[in-house]
Amino acid sequence: MGNFQLEDFVAGWVGGAASVIVGHPLDTVKTRLQAGQGYGNTLNCVFTVYRNETVAGFFKGMSFPLASIAVYSSVVFGVFSNTQRFIRQHRYGDSNHASAVSDLVVASMVAGFVSVGIGCPVDLVKIRLQMQTQPFIQANINLKPQAAGFPVQTAYRGPVHCISSILRKEGLAGIYRGAGAMVLRDVPGYCLYFIPYTFLCEWFTSDGCRSPSPSSVWIAGGIAGAISWGTATPMDVVKSRLQADGVHLNKYKGVIDCISQSYHNEGLKVFFRSMTINAVRGFPMSAAMFLGYELSLKTIRGVQADINP
Repeated sequence: MGNFQLEDFVAGWVGGAASVIVGHPLDTVKTRLQAGQGYGNTLNCVFTVYRNETVAGFFKGMSFPLASIAVYSSVVFGVFSNTQRFIRQHRYGDSNHASAVSDLVVASMVAGFVSVGIGCPVDLVKIRLQMQTQPFIQANINLKPQAAGFPVQTAYRGPVHCISSILRKEGLAGIYRGAGAMVLRDVPGYCLYFIPYTFLCEWFTSDGCRSPSPSSVWIAGGIAGAISWGTATPMDVVKSRLQADGVHLNKYKGVIDCISQSYHNEGLKVFFRSMTINAVRGFPMSAAMFLGYELSLKTIRGVQADINP
């Protein structure tokens, strides 16, 4: 098969689907806290969404990421793994050689950068669908007091209508709204995702074992996800605000303007809004993703070994 292996893309697809199913309700809460107004704290947000929209409110926009984030995760894991093999082959002459920290950093950064090409449109549609039931309120779009309080409206009928509406109103550039913030979030974010996972798996794996146990993968993946998502919160807030902006009106001109306006209106604490839910959500999502990835990879390689003994 050479250095390039498709199996990592397939296993990443399975892991991505598992992470969406596990983490989407908390992702909705995270997005509402970051880009919405008037929720106060995590528990208040949960109760407000449930009271106004029932359980279905937590699953808004899930169909699109379930189909697309699986592909997104496939690309991330496939690019990361194959970049590692490429580096090891050219640096050590052996694609199976153990990776140094610098190898993991480069592979993580490449995966983070490439992922934006797919991840930005996916996140944009997901966030627009999650945020479209938010009322027009003064804090959100600086309306005059007497104009605030419009009834809740639904801007999009679904993912396809959302994409077509964005293309019609904002053009192709609209699909990549927030891409700059996403690069600033994901490039360092994936370094704090894959590197802790790799070292934790090695630490949890007993001497003589060829691969980590499922429980070790679950714990290592969960811890790595909590670290990565927790530290990514400031730029995740900026990205969410940029992408939610435009459901009704455009408030921000770009990353710097979003940071400036957010800081001016709400102070430094706004960039750490949802850090707790981000870290809590990151654990089960990433645990499910890595476990789905590793088990799928082991199954694929087992089938290949049976076919080609």
